[in-house]
Amino acid sequence: MVPKRLIGLLVALLLAGVAFGPNAAAQDRLSIATGGTGGVYYPYGGALASLISNYVEDTEVTAEVTAASVDNMLLIESQDADLAFVLGDTAADAVQGNDPFQNPIPGRTLATLYDNFTHIVVKGDSEINTVADLRGKRVSTGSPGSGTEVIANRILTAGGLNPDADISREQLGVSESAGAMRDGRVDAFFWSGGLPTAAITDLGATPNVTMKLLPHADIAPALQEQYGAVYSTATIPANTYPNQTEDVEVVIVPNVLVAHEEMDEELVYNITKAMFEHRDDLVAAHPAANDLTLENAIADSPIPYHPGALRYYQEQGATPVPPATPAT
Repeated sequence: MVPKRLIGLLVALLLAGVAFGPNAAAQDRLSIATGGTGGVYYPYGGALASLISNYVEDTEVTAEVTAASVDNMLLIESQDADLAFVLGDTAADAVQGNDPFQNPIPGRTLATLYDNFTHIVVKGDSEINTVADLRGKRVSTGSPGSGTEVIANRILTAGGLNPDADISREQLGVSESAGAMRDGRVDAFFWSGGLPTAAITDLGATPNVTMKLLPHADIAPALQEQYGAVYSTATIPANTYPNQTEDVEVVIVPNVLVAHEEMDEELVYNITKAMFEHRDDLVAAHPAANDLTLENAIADSPIPYHPGALRYYQEQGATPVPPATPAT
């Protein structure tokens, strides 16, 4: 007679075989490389992770804090991240293998998400009115490995300054930069992000602290001449931030959601489809997601689209711009 304990063990093993055997559904575990907690990438990425987990079958996604665009493309290269939020200029450099990337990275776009507005935040009572006025000042150019650092260096150079010699450089993320300005440790800081950025809103609302945004749209032609149409200009509307009473004209660059070219086509298709069918979940997390429209998603990507995303757009009668051919 078989002991009851042995029968129980056999039943448990049988059930385990049902639950975890070859016919059980596979669970894809994905990660999204975002940015610092004070910017837009992180809340947007967290909402996107939840959306995919909820609406793409057998897929579980987590959002990871990173230094943002440059590091995110390196994570795509190593496939330590499956999706990444990346500034368009950094994505283009990565795919082309330009500095700071040692080799071309086979990144592909799922969608152009929204525009990043370049913020140059200065003390409200300062006499800094142009990029050239930053000479000799204490300036945070963004955390190392961030897209903010890339665009800050390019804007400073286009404005006639050497980023390594003509300013006292700090390399801080947006939350740390805002804290440093609050404490009087920097005179200005750069931030490339969506509207509004929480860390800058909090800084503007701090009692006894005044700030202003430095207009710099005049720098755009020099950037376009050297780097192309990935840079353009737009307005940060008045009252985007506390005590900001005037519109501010700034340089912008698109954000793209990137995957490795080897990511499964069907999975990319399902992710892209879910993003549009459940877009309201993203909007609830951050207003920048209001810009996620078919028209915007297929425009302004400086790198090719992933075939899975292309299939979704083609089903919707949309044709991405530029054509999905390898970047050069």
